[in-house]
Amino acid sequence: MSRIVIGIQPVREAIRVHGNAIERVLLMQGAGKDSRPLDGIARWSEAHDVPVQRVDRLQLDRITHGGSHQGAVAFAPELEVLAIHELLASNPTLITVLDRITDPQNFGAIIRSSVAFLADGIIWPEHDSAPLSPATFRASAGAIEHARLCRVSSLPAALHTLRDEGMLVVGLAGESSTRLEDLSLDRPTAIVVGAEGSGLRKGVRDACELLARLPTAPPLDTLNASVSAAIALYEVRRQRMAHDHAAATPV
Repeated sequence: MSRIVIGIQPVREAIRVHGNAIERVLLMQGAGKDSRPLDGIARWSEAHDVPVQRVDRLQLDRITHGGSHQGAVAFAPELEVLAIHELLASNPTLITVLDRITDPQNFGAIIRSSVAFLADGIIWPEHDSAPLSPATFRASAGAIEHARLCRVSSLPAALHTLRDEGMLVVGLAGESSTRLEDLSLDRPTAIVVGAEGSGLRKGVRDACELLARLPTAPPLDTLNASVSAAIALYEVRRQRMAHDHAAATPV
């Protein structure tokens, strides 16, 4: 069973991670001046012993149902989705948790930020969430190939499990009186991001240890979900880098 990956960067990352486990790569023929990135993918595929086939645009359009494929499609192995106990077995220090992120663009962008800021895992619920689809893969710009993914049946129960394991579970809430930067985020932490507008569901909020807000200025107290996640993950990374620098600096 394989999945479809579309777009130049997502295809490149799929090859980087899976190598010759990629079933095949389809590249658009007759791309003209846009052929150089596709030729690069062809060389990258051949270096990893991945079969390459040149096809016309119409065939790619049919395969991707009109998705923005940029002339590149790969048939890659299915992503591994972990159970929560499998994720926790690696002793994660930073986890991104998503509540009702139903837009594939937001989902993919959050995955990209999570990988960029060294999150050890991404947790989301089975229901009321964007699917693991080609649109999500493309929005992540290939970062999903490097992510550790965990889908759960009950998000509140998962948050209680994280807390039982000693993680600080912080939900982002624009109305909170606590600023995220005022928290000490050096300990293992889970950042919980809710849907834009409606925010975190009550059961999810209640399962968080703390609620915190980002330093937005009036009249805005909320941001796009993927932007909020990126800022929060950066704050965790910033604090930890500062802590490491201080620890390494001689007194």
